Amino acid sequence: MFSRLTLFANLLRWPFRLLVKSKIVQEPSVKALADAPQPIFYITRLAASSDLAALRHVCIQQGLPDPTGWVQIGHERLPRTLFLDSPQPMWGQRRATEALKQGQLLLKAHTEQPDLALHLIPVSICWGRAPGKEASVKSILGELKAPNWLKKCFIVLISGRHTLVQFSRPVSIRTISEQLDSSEATAHKLLRVARVHFHRQQLAATGPRQPDRDALFNGLLASEAVRRAIEDEAASKQISVTEARQQALELLHEIAADYQESAVRVGDRFLSWLWQKLYTGIEVKNAQVLRDLAQKGHEIVYLPCHRSHMDYLLLSYIIYQQGLAAPHIAAGINLNFWPIGGFFRRGGAFFIRRSFSGNKLYSAVFREYLSQLFRKGYAVKYYSEGGRSRTGRLLPPKTGMLAMTLQAMLRGIDRPVTIVPVYLGYEHVMEVSTYLRELKGSAKKKESALGILKAIRKLRNYGFGYVNFGEPLSINQYLQQQQPQWRQAIDPVEPQRPTWLTPVVADIAQQVMVRINQSAAINSVNLIAMCLLATPQHTMAKPALLAQLRFYLALHQAAPYHQGVSTPAQDAEQLLLHALSLQKVQMRSDEFGELISLSDENAVLFSYYRNNISHLFIIPALLATMLRQQGQLSSQQLQQQLGLLLPLLAQELFVAVTDMAGYVDAMLQHLVAQGALTQTAEHYQVVDSHAAGYAPLKLLSLTASDTLQRYAMLFNLLALQKPAPKAELEQQCHLLAQRLLQLHGIDSPEYHDKHLFGTLLNATKDAGYVSIDDDECLHLTSHGHACCHLINQWLDGDILQSILQISRDPDTLKPSTT
Repeated sequence: MFSRLTLFANLLRWPFRLLVKSKIVQEPSVKALADAPQPIFYITRLAASSDLAALRHVCIQQGLPDPTGWVQIGHERLPRTLFLDSPQPMWGQRRATEALKQGQLLLKAHTEQPDLALHLIPVSICWGRAPGKEASVKSILGELKAPNWLKKCFIVLISGRHTLVQFSRPVSIRTISEQLDSSEATAHKLLRVARVHFHRQQLAATGPRQPDRDALFNGLLASEAVRRAIEDEAASKQISVTEARQQALELLHEIAADYQESAVRVGDRFLSWLWQKLYTGIEVKNAQVLRDLAQKGHEIVYLPCHRSHMDYLLLSYIIYQQGLAAPHIAAGINLNFWPIGGFFRRGGAFFIRRSFSGNKLYSAVFREYLSQLFRKGYAVKYYSEGGRSRTGRLLPPKTGMLAMTLQAMLRGIDRPVTIVPVYLGYEHVMEVSTYLRELKGSAKKKESALGILKAIRKLRNYGFGYVNFGEPLSINQYLQQQQPQWRQAIDPVEPQRPTWLTPVVADIAQQVMVRINQSAAINSVNLIAMCLLATPQHTMAKPALLAQLRFYLALHQAAPYHQGVSTPAQDAEQLLLHALSLQKVQMRSDEFGELISLSDENAVLFSYYRNNISHLFIIPALLATMLRQQGQLSSQQLQQQLGLLLPLLAQELFVAVTDMAGYVDAMLQHLVAQGALTQTAEHYQVVDSHAAGYAPLKLLSLTASDTLQRYAMLFNLLALQKPAPKAELEQQCHLLAQRLLQLHGIDSPEYHDKHLFGTLLNATKDAGYVSIDDDECLHLTSHGHACCHLINQWLDGDILQSILQISRDPDTLKPSTT
């Protein structure tokens, strides 16, 4: 049979150049085997000449051995490719393939030759990625597992240009032989596992079959929860049940996605062209985790950070490029405008209002729709921050969608549900110039087609984009550890809200944000922003800037914040050249050499990019500040003082380090080796200001200034002003920040963010630094006073004096009446 397949595959070689275009997804370990001394074999699902021809073409492209060849193993000459199933013949019964016999021979070969190390590479060939409609003619024609040669001809003609070929992680035949044996039963088990593998890969690549839209809506309206909500709506508004049902149907039309693979395919082509125009490249890290989860049958929930409207397109594009079906996306109702809304809806977007408050019918309909997505097995993506970050920092998470996800689990979902945090980063965010205007009080412009056309006119090279997938969080495992009896709350009809739900959701949301930050991407723009914004005039001599870049890269390498953080492959000189090519920084020369600087406008905007990675360097910056301001300190003293701020950093910047003591010690030892610190016994001290290692350490310490200034404002207001309610204190902090802007020329996005001090206040309450009296007024506790005293020691004199002077005079912090 193999010889016949090889003959036809060779005959199809030239026609396939026109008819077939394959998207290739390949595990990194496959490429490593290309030049291995031991032979490799392939296993694929269907013994079809078209599949073998497509595989042969792809293997030649990838520099892999020809799948149509033969391999001599001892006295046996074996075909390089194993097939699980034969195609359905035009008449008669299907014949079994020789995969079982070939698999057993491979297992026995390791028994006879102990030094043999054969590998078997599973290869999935997917002709088109349309999920198909339930009970449709296309599903009968195009989705049969083993179509005959005539039907396969139609499939190749229709879907050949959209073929997906996936090379999975190689299987070590030697390991299987050693762990089990070389019997026929072991070969049977190997083939069973392969069948399950290919089924799950097919499902992951296409997604579940799409139900008829009208049937879906009728099923949702007939569900017990929605039916009760319709009856309650009719009774409360004194309308007929029919009218209330019509309102619910209209809500479904407003909310529900209308996924069409053709729209996704067109979007994939368009975005492939767009990214080439917009970005130097898209860097993707840890995508393997997605394929592993899909292979294990997990329900995947993507929770990315939210920087830009580009996020919607970029993440879905990357997921689709990884051989997985595009997820259903929770999009704000503000994006449902012509013509974009319809295209987004066909690409898998479902639209959500900003608030469900007071609309029980909408809440019931939306919850039922979301539960249906999970029950049917669709991957879902939503943004836990709710909206886009205007400051570049992660926003406090909004837990509504996450709570509904857990409530959907409590309706009964057979598959394990896993959250995948995603860090999205850019060297240029298109909306960044509008963010500062909005923070300063300008009204947010409504999204429109005209706005898109204006944005298109400004398109240029935006540098690199980054998509880093963080450590997955299994909801099932989490609940089993934290709430072992959680399954007792499962109710297939009504959404449940057990007493443990709210704290569990809050903790999961916090963990997700921490894991997003643990997957941050360091790049040329945010790293240069850290350097230049720490200088008074946002200007550095070129040699000094290059030295500071090397200093930061070496520091992160010696004491990494987390293994999930991605770092640039380029050196300092290449990073600077790249930033210059993006016109992010200016270079000019004088008689002493070249200077790198920021324009006044870019200096403000660069704060956004610096804030993307401020959490990565805040701890080393605080350590440098403590040593500069306090002289000799031991590692233990540094960690004790740092411990006072960690609760605030954890809530404001989502800072979390597993081994803080080891992290601090590694950092201190590196700074000693770099000549920035000296060590005497157990104590550390900053080198003399004339030493070469002092300048980079000082610049590092200054990157903590904005954070310490905000903390000083809040703590000193609490210490020096009379007790006030939270809302009034937030307003006083905001007014004090505005005064500092005027006095010291500090212009940073977070100084205009009215909500930032609210987040900080919540952190001080949770940490026990603030108490609340019977009048709902806030007071500093003894721990709060100790923290305030240390912060005042660390802050530079001029700004501290301004904060203290203004905080002592209550009249200066009264809002203007004009």
